[in-house]
Amino acid sequence: MTIHIWRHPKPKAADGICIGQEDIAVDRRKIKRLANRIERFVRLHKLPKVIWVSPLQRSLKIGEVLAERGFTCLVAAELSEINFGDWDGRPWSTISKREIDNWCSDFAHFAPTNGESLQQLFDRVVSWSQTTSSTLEGKPILAVGHAGWINAAKLIDSGQGIPETADQWPSAVGYGEYSQLRL
Repeated sequence: MTIHIWRHPKPKAADGICIGQEDIAVDRRKIKRLANRIERFVRLHKLPKVIWVSPLQRSLKIGEVLAERGFTCLVAAELSEINFGDWDGRPWSTISKREIDNWCSDFAHFAPTNGESLQQLFDRVVSWSQTTSSTLEGKPILAVGHAGWINAAKLIDSGQGIPETADQWPSAVGYGEYSQLRL
């Protein structure tokens, strides 16, 4: 299965903030710009006008714009960013060094209180990919996602496991960046 996925545009007031499933807004112009790029891509490659998005507004709003243009917009909670639990929406500077050290010492399995671990994120990516692939019988998928989800999917796509240490985690894909995956 081929997934054509774009990371959502940069959210408003996100600098220095831990943002996982915190539902943070994006400028309407940036949403329309990414929707335009996706629409051109679909037209150029003659792909079905079906877009998968997460329920977080920085992804969902792009699906809504595309739905106004004749796309079918499918919302999947499994496409959401990693859940940072009690860290979500807080400035990184307010998260204690001890908590960050605990995360770094068990990078694959540590979960902030009320959040999820990288292992859980990877499991979610695999589960969604398998379910969607069997339902769509190999048809290409278009999606708008989040950096953590996309990085996890890229690692799975390349046959790598879950990083055991934080320095093994890849740099985040850029806002609005396109990636092609074969899961």
